[in-house]
Amino acid sequence: MTFLTLVSILAGLMFGIGAIAAVVRIIKGPSILDRALATDVLLAIAMCALGTEMAINRHTDTLVVLLVLAMFAVVGSISIARFMAKQDAS
Repeated sequence: MTFLTLVSILAGLMFGIGAIAAVVRIIKGPSILDRALATDVLLAIAMCALGTEMAINRHTDTLVVLLVLAMFAVVGSISIARFMAKQDAS
């Protein structure tokens, strides 16, 4: 087993554990902010996994997917923050 294979397995395992923990937080809640934060964490884990895969395989084929995920994460965070700010004001 090469070093690169070992690092790939270890990275995949860590990303998987983090994703499972984020999905559990999305399901359990208890508030909408907890779910929104867990969704942001899940998107960040997906982006890191894509970046790791691109670095390991030395290609940029999924760079567009990475950028779209980043855009959705930013737009989603901003929209949830604005929604929660309107609720707090009333």
